[in-house]
Amino acid sequence: QVQLVESGGGLVQPGGSLRLSCAASGFTFSSSAMAWYRQAPGKQREWVADISSGGTTYYAPSVKGRFTISRDNPKNTLFLQINTLKPEDTAVYTCTVALGLRQYWGQGTQVTVSS
Repeated sequence: QVQLVESGGGLVQPGGSLRLSCAASGFTFSSSAMAWYRQAPGKQREWVADISSGGTTYYAPSVKGRFTISRDNPKNTLFLQINTLKPEDTAVYTCTVALGLRQYWGQGTQVTVSS
């Protein structure tokens, strides 16, 4: 079955960095587009970035220039490098994949930016 398991979140000071990971299994990772979303407390889930199977990347305007999405196909792992963190980046970050008509989501990893 499809599994997406995120890791790498934590508490970080403003201006800091984190690298989130999403370990994928149960589908052909190398041929699948992947995406990161986030949901802040009291807000709707927000698209952050995605990456095509060929490595083309797309970013939400709010994170462009600070976030970098990447993938390691041999290791079936998706990454999100987050730099220059701001308090408004505090959220649960979740990776996702669309396979056919179904969207699969991981459980998410909490990122908290606070001094």
